[in-house]
Amino acid sequence: MRCTGRTRLRAGAAALALAAALGGTALVPPQARAESRLTDLVNPFIGTENEGNTFPGAAVPFGMVQFSPDTGHDTGYDYKDGHIRGFSTVHLSGVGCRLGGDLPVLPTTGDVTQTDNARYAAGFSHRDETARPGYYKVKLNSGITAELTATARTGRQRYTFPATGKANVLFDAGQSLHRTVSSSVQVVDDRTVRTTITGRGFCQDTKPYTVYTLTRFDRPFTAYGTWKDDRVSTGTRASSSPGRNGAWVRFDTTRNRTVEASTAVSYVDANGAERNLRAEEGSFDRIADAARDAWERRLSDVGVQGGSRTLRRTFYSSLYRSFLSPNVGSDTDGRYTGWDQRVHQAKGFTYYQNWSLWDTYRTQAQLLSLLAPHEARDMALSVLRIDAESGWLPKWGYGTVETNIMTGDPVTPYLTNAFEQGLLTGHEEEAYRALKKNADGVPPASSPAVGREGNAQYIRDGYVPYLPDRQQQKPGDSDFRQGASATLEYAVADGALSRMARALGHRADADRYAARSRNYRKIFDRSTGFFRPRDAKGAFTGSADPAKSPGFHEGTAWQYQWLVPQDLPGMMELIGGRDAADRRLDSFFAYDQLLRDPERTAREVWVNGPYDYYNADKYNPQNEPDLIAPYTYLATGRPWKTTDVVHAALTLFTDTPTGMTGNDDLGTMSAWMVLSSIGVFPVQPGTDVWGLSTPVFDRVDLRLDRNWYPHGRFTVTAQGTSDRDRYVRSVQLDGRGLDRTYLTTAALKGGERLDFTVGPEPSGWGTGVRAGAPAIG
Repeated sequence: MRCTGRTRLRAGAAALALAAALGGTALVPPQARAESRLTDLVNPFIGTENEGNTFPGAAVPFGMVQFSPDTGHDTGYDYKDGHIRGFSTVHLSGVGCRLGGDLPVLPTTGDVTQTDNARYAAGFSHRDETARPGYYKVKLNSGITAELTATARTGRQRYTFPATGKANVLFDAGQSLHRTVSSSVQVVDDRTVRTTITGRGFCQDTKPYTVYTLTRFDRPFTAYGTWKDDRVSTGTRASSSPGRNGAWVRFDTTRNRTVEASTAVSYVDANGAERNLRAEEGSFDRIADAARDAWERRLSDVGVQGGSRTLRRTFYSSLYRSFLSPNVGSDTDGRYTGWDQRVHQAKGFTYYQNWSLWDTYRTQAQLLSLLAPHEARDMALSVLRIDAESGWLPKWGYGTVETNIMTGDPVTPYLTNAFEQGLLTGHEEEAYRALKKNADGVPPASSPAVGREGNAQYIRDGYVPYLPDRQQQKPGDSDFRQGASATLEYAVADGALSRMARALGHRADADRYAARSRNYRKIFDRSTGFFRPRDAKGAFTGSADPAKSPGFHEGTAWQYQWLVPQDLPGMMELIGGRDAADRRLDSFFAYDQLLRDPERTAREVWVNGPYDYYNADKYNPQNEPDLIAPYTYLATGRPWKTTDVVHAALTLFTDTPTGMTGNDDLGTMSAWMVLSSIGVFPVQPGTDVWGLSTPVFDRVDLRLDRNWYPHGRFTVTAQGTSDRDRYVRSVQLDGRGLDRTYLTTAALKGGERLDFTVGPEPSGWGTGVRAGAPAIG
């Protein structure tokens, strides 16, 4: 088997054209690679077309504000659109449903007659549009140039108007990307506008949240007014309505054509917005420079050598998107609105919000624990505050509310990852108590959270039943409608929690959770050789075709086959052992086709549309369920196949607007690209295990926080790596040979250098039975 595989690999080696899509990885002299700034390499327009759902506007790392144009797309901006409806203050990178877009503002000239932003939208051309981290600029067809930048809690805007006495700025309080429940707008004085906006919705209806804004201009208006629905008024100062509702202000720009303003945001109250504005206000140029410097510092935590400028642009753009969220939720005075809708004080940490946990627990959480441990610690503490204040841990949280979108138990591996990375020092038992409650119970009817909705049946029977007709009691997604995948996700979480329990000395709990982590076996149908949903009576149900089986959230039984990272050896035994698993993986990845034409296989065999989740027997690199799947070859003893599949998947990431594979999901896909390019990937979410594969750069230098990583740096090398020389021949950790295909966090913290030796064909490295990561428990 292996000889035949190597022959194919040698024949197909030259065809693996990473150079075509990633720009190649040939060795380039350092002086030829020099850039004036790393921010010059970032293209914020990547992912703005074909449902990547990213945004091109201005933000600082993890900022509360993302000041960006909205063109009419559900999630904000689409590169194919030719009109801008407004520049709004809140966006999330890569979400799959409408959310945010609060307070779109737009500069106009002439009389104000329209109140629907779809009608007064301004035309523009991409020829007149530029963006970099922390800055966005566009010249509208009206002749107005708009520039945006941001601090953590404010958006700074600068408009250059034609010479006119009717230069306007419109404040659309009543229209957002989500469903606006109510809004109010007030012209406070001749420089200031205040709004309060309450909205709800994200994929499904949710509890409402409220955001407060305050905008202050650098000079007085010459006129102002408001509107309510279709009626525009002059000289009025306030308007409130559950419908369309807004305000306009006017300037005379016949001599001074430039107008600047800052818009501050708070999720606490109007006073919070005022304090945020005072604390973070400044001139446009000063704020833009500070935002760029903040991004430069963040991006410089990773230095790469080798590869073309295209590859580096793709890499640093992915790194940029990985640092956009979660987002600061507390004001400059430390106050924040908790999930109990009361005001609290963050003491000794910054409070964060926006938790796309079903996505981020697989990649982005680990990347942040590596490169931003201080912020990652505060994020984990923020999640614990949600439990303390609302009574339950989150599943998918937006702002101050739970949306209950997605299924399973993603918060457990998210928090156990924080524990394994040393981010919960002093809070270990607090976190464990919250996780144990979550793992063993179900939120009461009075709680907005659904938690592990299927837990009673799961604990009793070992699986979540598939009940597609069950009436939902709360907004959001239901684990019972995705019983098979919910069972697998619960088992992943149980495995991670068993490690934490054991480390803290809770041995009985550890044994219990370890046993529950094997519950994936309860939904294995030996007659088909795949996982299948079971009904309330225990019978397998739905189609026996694993490409068409119901009960798997945004995926199929083929794609969820590999979501058993806590026990890959046991899962492989179920399907016939390592060789059988290898054959099934080859079919799943269309491996023979991939060797002949990797880029075409990735784009035509694997990818069938950004939301085409079902009726497939192939890998879906655009969605979360099988993000880890390429690394399963590390467990079958064929690590070179992981390299082949990962490098083919990397061709889907480019430096164009269509260069994002699927929704970015708050940095999840971008973090996959970053980690896979470095060659160190979290193959066992919620634990301390990192799988190894061939890097795409000759050298990667990680600058690490000495409070968590004593050496303050970690270097990964793969000298001469290329589309031809891409197979690992040997690996050394600080000069010592490493025959395993994984590292632990302790090794990363204790080490300084990981060196890959690569060549044109596979070797015996990593092929031993014990080379892969062991099962948990």
